Amino acid sequence: MPLLKLLFLVLLTRRVMPVCRLQGRAQPPELSKAGDFVLGGIFTFQTGYRGNIPSFQTLPDPPKCLNINVREFKFAQTMIFAIEEINQNPAFLPNLGYKIYNSCGMTNMIKSALDLANGQREIIDERNCTKADTALAILGHSASAPTVGFARIMGRFQIPVISHFATCACLSNREEFPSFFRTIPSDLHQSRALAKLVKHFGWTWVGAISNKNDYGVDGMASFIQAAQEEGVCIEYYEAFDQTGPLHDLNKVVETVKHSTSKVIVAFMSHREVNVLVTELYRQNITALQLVGSDAWITDHSLTDSEGRSILVGSLGFVVSKAQIPGLEEHLRQIHPSQFPDSHFVRDLWEDVFNCALNDSSNTQKKTCSGFESLQNVESYFTDVSELRFTYNVYKSVYAVAHAIHNLVTCEEGRGPFYNGSCADTKNIQPWQVLHYLQNVNFTTNSVGRRKSHDIHY
Repeated sequence: MPLLKLLFLVLLTRRVMPVCRLQGRAQPPELSKAGDFVLGGIFTFQTGYRGNIPSFQTLPDPPKCLNINVREFKFAQTMIFAIEEINQNPAFLPNLGYKIYNSCGMTNMIKSALDLANGQREIIDERNCTKADTALAILGHSASAPTVGFARIMGRFQIPVISHFATCACLSNREEFPSFFRTIPSDLHQSRALAKLVKHFGWTWVGAISNKNDYGVDGMASFIQAAQEEGVCIEYYEAFDQTGPLHDLNKVVETVKHSTSKVIVAFMSHREVNVLVTELYRQNITALQLVGSDAWITDHSLTDSEGRSILVGSLGFVVSKAQIPGLEEHLRQIHPSQFPDSHFVRDLWEDVFNCALNDSSNTQKKTCSGFESLQNVESYFTDVSELRFTYNVYKSVYAVAHAIHNLVTCEEGRGPFYNGSCADTKNIQPWQVLHYLQNVNFTTNSVGRRKSHDIHY
């Protein structure tokens, strides 16, 4: 009997003893560098993807990302350039690192955000879990819909999200998105400006088309209200998504075909615009004047669209351009050897130079010589003459850096927390960075001129 009691006690002790086990592994970032303070980034280096329908019986495979999106990679490299510039500046105390994810598809983007929030380190002791390695802020995304998706979740953890391109006015709701910031104004201003632009040219009878997500629906609702106040009449309003059912697109095209207005205000991404104008061109529906939102009006990828002739003469507003000294040199010095764990950099290199790297499975191309360089390559990636949203990425990094710098240099007794206390610099939490971001204001040098900046809700 005593032996049975002892065995029961041992089993009971084992059952109640806390054990730390990983339930899964976080996906590795595409680009990363260690630092005292880590910034996360979520971009879409490849548009379009293939994925399987989940069975909910096994872990689903990650989606297969497809087409190369150079603009997004340029955003990510601008983030890296700004971080390196800050780390070399003795006026800044923070030593910044980064974890940048290449995410295609909404599910993958949300997973990337959760990986940055969890930040679980590789080594976990069976009885003593390591501390989470959480990113202090997340930069991205370029589109409003995915940003809405993960910014709402990150707000619950008080992790700052700073976007350079997500313009949906819905993101200004501080109850839903308490930790969201951006370095670009909301669409509320753009929608009103587009209405005034249409009125300025005397186009008082127009059609309206948007995509079906928050960006398109909210932006178009604001435009229609402003247009009516300006005395502009809306003949029709249609919406579709690039990935939606084909009959939605057909309905839009049929509406345009039978309408009497020749001016179309298009509030959508470049993907929907490409699909729309391609189908309009295929059906020989031309002589249209498009007025566009900033999401597509300057997108270089549309120059390759089959329906690009329909886009000739399109009008719209964009953010002002700027210059970032040193960025071009940084972009031209990029080489796969700098990012040995990045599959995307390898794919980009093979695409640009039409060759195969040694570790590539692509046997249809000649082997890269090893002397390839971007120094003499003229492409959108190396072109820094039209830095608009790219400059917003640059400003996003500096906004976080200034917030962390102010936090680190806080004087005890004059701090913003309980009884004038400051944050523990050895254990900074995202919510503390969030507090400092609320009031951050800084200046940047732009070709000899100093510009003052703050960030928007």
